[in-house]
Amino acid sequence: MTQTPAQHDSATPHDVVATWVGGPTLHLVYAGTAFLTDPTFDEAPAEYAGPVTLRKLVGPAVPVDALGPVDVVLLSHDQHADNLDAAGRALLAAVPTVLSTTAAATRVPEVRGLDPWDHVDLDGGVRVTAVPARHGPEGSEALSGSVVGFVLEAEAWPTVYVSGDNASLDVVDQVVRRFPDIALAVLFVGAANVGRFGAEPLTLDALRASAAIDLLAPARVVPVHHTDWAHFVEPLAVLEERLERGGRLDRLVVPERGIPLTL
Repeated sequence: MTQTPAQHDSATPHDVVATWVGGPTLHLVYAGTAFLTDPTFDEAPAEYAGPVTLRKLVGPAVPVDALGPVDVVLLSHDQHADNLDAAGRALLAAVPTVLSTTAAATRVPEVRGLDPWDHVDLDGGVRVTAVPARHGPEGSEALSGSVVGFVLEAEAWPTVYVSGDNASLDVVDQVVRRFPDIALAVLFVGAANVGRFGAEPLTLDALRASAAIDLLAPARVVPVHHTDWAHFVEPLAVLEERLERGGRLDRLVVPERGIPLTL
């Protein structure tokens, strides 16, 4: 029988269990708390109108009602449908804690807004620190809006970094300097590009992701948000090939869609 995200019988204490739903959406069980990154649960195909039309190509591997408990949503930003679609937005009302940017808190009633380096101490002993993210090249904020990443810490647990939609190596360097013991990093990759900044991507391309993985050494890296939407221009294979040439492919942990993975 296929294991569902709510079942983690093979996990042992202090294991982090990750289930990739698709796109940027990862269910992460950490220190007894169930986190969900950037919820996207609309079926596909779908189109989202706006200044740039976004096209969803693949629906979720796990339907929201089969996902299991969600205690905390880590929402990198609310303004783009590929990070918060209609079904993901509807989910927020049922989640006890939703953390995102201070700008998101002015638009989404469920959000608790955090500025970079602010932190929240959750029941159960997990500290969540908001960290910077930049959704494109330098100066892109006026068009892309504010974005945030997150670091998770708990006593006797590995430190986890969730990048959010970040394209900046300077940002990764800042995070590593503040949190030198990161053991697991969830990186949003795929070189997202909607044509606003020429060839400059909105998320890490393979070149930048490879450099970020060097900055994060020896952390293991889970790549997400590299597929399922039309504006991702680099398949994950490009990053895998680059890491393989550099002898670092063993650092990359690629979850199978919809299957819980013990890290």
